[in-house]
Amino acid sequence: MGLIDDLKGKAKGLIHGNEQAIKDGITKAGDFVDTKTGGKYAGHVDKIQDGASKLVDKNGTPGAAPAAEQVPPVTPVPPVPPVDKAP
Repeated sequence: MGLIDDLKGKAKGLIHGNEQAIKDGITKAGDFVDTKTGGKYAGHVDKIQDGASKLVDKNGTPGAAPAAEQVPPVTPVPPVPPVDKAP
């Protein structure tokens, strides 16, 4: 298991059980940005908030790997014997 996989596992462990608190933080951060920018980027901020909340929902579920990380089983292919090219 590589470093990235280890960090992903730890992040999922931290998310699980804390989903609502994380979502509240995402909302507060978005509201802060909207306040500081005068709502100029409200549409972009909302889009990012929605994406981040969906990410929390997806990664907070134990045992459910995101579709991009699911690897289909590999069927072994028997080796092909070399062709004798003698004249």
